[in-house]
Amino acid sequence: MTTIRPGDDPALIERFLEMLAAEAGASANTIAAYGTDLRLASQALDGGLALADRAAIERLAEEWRDLARATVARKSAALRRFYGFLLDEKLRADDPGSALPRPGTGRSLPKTLSNADVDAIFAAIQARIDRVPPDPRDLRLLALIELLYGSGLRASELVSLPRGAVQPDKPYLILRGKGGKERLVPLSDRARAAVAAWRDHVDPARPWLFPSGKGHLSRVRLYQMVQEIGAMAGIPPDRISPHVLRHAFATHLLEGGADLRALQTMLGHADIATTEIYTHVDSARLVTLVNERHPLADTPRIDAKRDRA
Repeated sequence: MTTIRPGDDPALIERFLEMLAAEAGASANTIAAYGTDLRLASQALDGGLALADRAAIERLAEEWRDLARATVARKSAALRRFYGFLLDEKLRADDPGSALPRPGTGRSLPKTLSNADVDAIFAAIQARIDRVPPDPRDLRLLALIELLYGSGLRASELVSLPRGAVQPDKPYLILRGKGGKERLVPLSDRARAAVAAWRDHVDPARPWLFPSGKGHLSRVRLYQMVQEIGAMAGIPPDRISPHVLRHAFATHLLEGGADLRALQTMLGHADIATTEIYTHVDSARLVTLVNERHPLADTPRIDAKRDRA
């Protein structure tokens, strides 16, 4: 077994992050977050993260007591995977990661929009498009919203679409999402028509569907545009964002009877558990459905307390 020496933390952390990228297919955001968490942990342990014993890990975890549960969960996950990597590489014979807390993230239900909210957004966009003279930026906005809500794209995926990603004769596009994984994304006729109208105003020499400056539209600018049209539609700023439109896509598909596995594929979720959060969002509709459609819905309920008496 190779021996870990004091001062090896930086090199071992880099090796671990390279493994995450090459073998585990982790996203760039995950790799960056884990890298930051591991370097901070190494700093807190005076450069002895790779050599830390259980007692040292317990002391480190104690310093996290005032952090949010989601942050503690992520930090714990980063260190747990790091020590698992050291075991796999036969650099350690033990795993102090068992001392790390498992707080759970306490995942909250995602924000979403009602059908009326979505109708109001598209009505606000159409009102802008109908202005004379028309502004090509309104056509861009329509294409962006149609793809966010109609196909459930992530903001980063949307703004970086190549100019020819959406074809008029193909009701789908192929995306390379998190971890470099490819997935098939359905496109509505409305979305393809909106993209075609906008693309007529894009310089054919530009490689991006939504160019801006020397590159493509930024996620920050997309967020601002969604907030602006949300305000025009009467939706408070804390209730709308590009990600909320993605949530609305998923929720409304589920309400329409979409299969959860199909939804997982369209959203690009690696784990079905991530997609299952939408079953909770849809629970109110399911309760209403049972009360209205179940054969016993019209049967008077028995008062359990009175029955026992």
